[in-house]
Amino acid sequence: MKILMILKFEWIHFIRNPFKLIAILLFMLAAAYGINNGSKLYHKQIDEIDRITTQSSEDLESVIAYYDNNQKGPESRPWVDVTTPFWAIWYASQYSFKEPSKLMVYGIGQAEQYGYYKKVTMWSSPYDADMAEEIANPERLNSGQLDFTFVILFLMPLLLIICLYNIKGTEYDRGILSLIKIQSGTIKSWVWTRLLFYALIIIIVNFILLLIGGTLTDVFSSDMSAFWLYWLWINVYLFIWVIGFGLIIQYGQSSVSNTLKMIGLWLLLGFIIPGSVHQWISTSYPTNLMTDFIDSQRDERNELYDLPDEIFQQKLNEQFPDILNSVVINDSLKIGNARNRSASALANELTKASIVPIEDSFKAKNKAISATYWFNPVTFFQNRFNQTTKTHFDDYQIFRNNIQTRIDRQVELMVMDIWNDETVDKNRFLNYLEELNGNTK
Repeated sequence: MKILMILKFEWIHFIRNPFKLIAILLFMLAAAYGINNGSKLYHKQIDEIDRITTQSSEDLESVIAYYDNNQKGPESRPWVDVTTPFWAIWYASQYSFKEPSKLMVYGIGQAEQYGYYKKVTMWSSPYDADMAEEIANPERLNSGQLDFTFVILFLMPLLLIICLYNIKGTEYDRGILSLIKIQSGTIKSWVWTRLLFYALIIIIVNFILLLIGGTLTDVFSSDMSAFWLYWLWINVYLFIWVIGFGLIIQYGQSSVSNTLKMIGLWLLLGFIIPGSVHQWISTSYPTNLMTDFIDSQRDERNELYDLPDEIFQQKLNEQFPDILNSVVINDSLKIGNARNRSASALANELTKASIVPIEDSFKAKNKAISATYWFNPVTFFQNRFNQTTKTHFDDYQIFRNNIQTRIDRQVELMVMDIWNDETVDKNRFLNYLEELNGNTK
């Protein structure tokens, strides 16, 4: 009964406190703005993927028409011959997409910093210039971009401070704690009941915002399990702050002292620790590897073209031993062209070797960040939110791995068909589409 009485009086206090009501309203406006940003980015990516898919389908129809009309290629490009494996695979190569999750409406994560589509050719790599570098969440705020996850991570604790700042402190300043103890039983239960009241208010507000966001990208039609997981992480994160602030209030005294301590905890966990970790990571794992990769890729490809034919052929034979039994290997008229057309295969191996130190650095960096989670909870929850919305670094690493797998398959098909002197007709071209892209046209 005493708990119900405490909740009743807290509700009356809440609705009569314009400061707290305005704080709730501003929080909801910021969250709505973040949700709108996530929704716009999701629909922008979906629309762009649809546009590219439509354009690619039209381009494929044009290529198929070359086979139907016994043409070797476009009249404006007389050097193109789609009956050869090189050009057939070039035109059969399609885009690879990272489909955005519908939960992107809640968290943009790294979706703006990494490419979500790529034209995959035998000369591509997962780390081409269109696959951009990561930008940290605070930097996104400086650029004017805000998402719902950012609001939860940094503004929800601030809202909690505004709601809790006068609990117990006001009564202490007025000297009426003894009276409160007589009415409520214990100060401890009185404090925590009031804390849970505001936690419940914020839970309800967050759930309403999540429902609104879910309708913008139709989350509830396919991603309900992810929705509930995201909801769970929000509540776990909220109660960590409730417990931290609750302990400050329970063992604190005046309102000013408690407020300053809560703000200090917010600054420490929300900015000082993540900022220090970010600075340490930036110093320990510099971001100049991508520049080294570009320089290395250019230099190694130039050296590749300068190799004597014997060494070039030896490297090619080591990578594709079946070439030794191919049709062209003993054909002096065709072997030179076959070598030239196979250059991308050796370049692909050089590129993969250059990628290894980059990915090793990423793994070491992520491992180092993970090791700080026990004292860096904001970064921990940020990564959990990003994983749930499929905008985490690992999601884009999977995308890059898929791109590399497709490149490898293109190179393998092309090299073997070139050295076996295959002629590509419509059926073989459709088979290329099936093997390289998982569909036929």
